[in-house]
Amino acid sequence: MNWADLGREFITILVVVDPIGTLPVFYFATASVPQSRHRAFAIRAVLVATIVLLFFLVAGQLLLEALGLRFGSFQIAGGMVLFLFAMMMIFGASKSDKEIAEAERNDLSGAVFPLAMPSIASPGAMLAIVVLTDNHSNPVQEQVITAGLLLVVMLLTLVLLLLASQVKKVLGNTGANVISRVMGIILATIAVDAVLGGLDSVGVLSLVEPP
Repeated sequence: MNWADLGREFITILVVVDPIGTLPVFYFATASVPQSRHRAFAIRAVLVATIVLLFFLVAGQLLLEALGLRFGSFQIAGGMVLFLFAMMMIFGASKSDKEIAEAERNDLSGAVFPLAMPSIASPGAMLAIVVLTDNHSNPVQEQVITAGLLLVVMLLTLVLLLLASQVKKVLGNTGANVISRVMGIILATIAVDAVLGGLDSVGVLSLVEPP
């Protein structure tokens, strides 16, 4: 795996996890939680999301193959879902509009839903992890690297949540939503590329790798 591939995978994971877009959810979910418990709230949310995404990294494709489905077909479907997810990020309701309303603010239960899922470990993130760790084209060493990149992104997410109070003073909810939409545009491009890769995998297209 070269540096370009590493950068591509890192950006893909960063975009689908969307740490900045998760901040408004964190702000609302912790609104009635004592400041002294915000640290535990953030740690629990990131830990749960990491476990969920690592499960999909290890067992997602195995489950797919147990159902007798071709990975290329899943790659196409995953790309389409990622594209719809990107459109929601760009044009649809922001996370603060969709997910904050579901938050339970009286204790740490809000760290699991909606903060860990579906805000951090979103359906788009689950699909992206499976697509990035194709057992047939990626050796175990590369999948371990992908797992490492995922852990780096989750660590960045945790740091951002721990610094949420300071970040809010700089960005505000509006700034976070603007950045989330820019990341949606990047995700849409990645999703189209995933669909093309899936079509190539099932033999519909014959794509030539860029020099």
